[in-house]
Amino acid sequence: MKNKVTFLAMIAALGGFLFGYDTAIISGTIGFVKSQFDLNTVMEGWYVSSALVGTILGVVVAGLLSDRYGRKNMLLMSAILFALSAVGCVISVSFKGLVIYRLIGGIGVGVASMISPLYISEVAPAKSRGRLVSLYQLAITLGILTAYFVNAYLLSLSTSEYLESRTMAIKKIFIDEVWRAMLGSETIPAFIFLLLLFGIPKSPRWLAMKGRHAEAKNIMVRFLTSMEADREIRNIEEILSKKSNGFKSLSSGPFSLAMIIGISLALLSQVSGINAIIYYGPKILEEGGFELSEALGSQVLIGFVNVIFTFLALWKIDAMGRKPLLIYGILGMMVSLIFVGSLFFLQVNNNYLLMIFILTFLACFSFSFGPVLWVLLSEIYPLKVRGAAMSIATMAVWVGATFVGQMTPWLLENLKPYGTFWLFAAFLVPAIFISAKLLPETKGKTLENIEKYWLNRN
Repeated sequence: MKNKVTFLAMIAALGGFLFGYDTAIISGTIGFVKSQFDLNTVMEGWYVSSALVGTILGVVVAGLLSDRYGRKNMLLMSAILFALSAVGCVISVSFKGLVIYRLIGGIGVGVASMISPLYISEVAPAKSRGRLVSLYQLAITLGILTAYFVNAYLLSLSTSEYLESRTMAIKKIFIDEVWRAMLGSETIPAFIFLLLLFGIPKSPRWLAMKGRHAEAKNIMVRFLTSMEADREIRNIEEILSKKSNGFKSLSSGPFSLAMIIGISLALLSQVSGINAIIYYGPKILEEGGFELSEALGSQVLIGFVNVIFTFLALWKIDAMGRKPLLIYGILGMMVSLIFVGSLFFLQVNNNYLLMIFILTFLACFSFSFGPVLWVLLSEIYPLKVRGAAMSIATMAVWVGATFVGQMTPWLLENLKPYGTFWLFAAFLVPAIFISAKLLPETKGKTLENIEKYWLNRN
């Protein structure tokens, strides 16, 4: 039974893999696209953030439709959008067309970023929910790492003689305009994700919310005992029987603090600087003294650190709890950002020191903000409006990411790298306060018990 629910979580987490892949694959294309289409810093930022605007649209779509049509159907939709975007980027003949297909891919990212952790949380037992939802963040980091490897490989392939005798189309995609191959490579994981999704069941809690209790129990007994499944169904029925004011309960009712916490942490996680490093890592490292090839190679190292320290979260999130991981990680991120800014400010020309502090920042993010945020967003909202509530908080993630994606070139140019990193560090101060003072510990509690906590607190 344990293996069955883990397998379901792994399939749903592939949405996170595509999220990470789509996010990171663009880092290797920025220079090529900027040169080919003669982009200024504003248009360069738009190229990066256009997909992020799409994610906001995707979250809105997912929020409106997931409570009505189910989590599984929305995951299927996201896989189709990922594939369409990848193919479209390969065949785009203009910058406008490229941006449109990046927007489509962004919608897919937005849907997956909300629905994947939500689906996992609704099928996972309480005692292992943190670990299983954290698989989503692990998948994101694996997607990022894979994208870095693919970028490095395709870049080396474009400068080799292996494809020189191939057709004009092959030469255009893999040599002359290698960014097309980089963006188009996402087609492969997108189709794999789509095929695997046909084998997963619908969310049992969504089925119960729709009054389909027998179907919900039939799915639950795949990974719970019959007695445990009956108890879960009774808890769900008890929660559903309570009077609900819908969105009013999120804005001024018992769940308003949950909304404030979720939205605030979601926004602050993105303006911490994580996306500046993911999107503009090569550019930042070049300003720190790296050659372009070294910068792209360093991105692979960044990806490895991301993956390794996410395993720490998987190991400890259900034992230590959400709060300790979050607080320790944010403190480590803040110190690292201050040191990175100081190296740029003092013009310390030491590549090793720069990489050490950037990697420390990534490590701290990877065992704290990265996985813990998605776990919290998937578990702190009431069942009746969980999809819609999570969409609002997830939208804050992408509003922050869009801001960073659009503004980082401008910040690096006007505030300089040191001012940019110090600004990111300042944004983490309220995140520490919220995590320490406002956030309840949710480890080991069922989703229904967490919902009762907010009701009783009120």
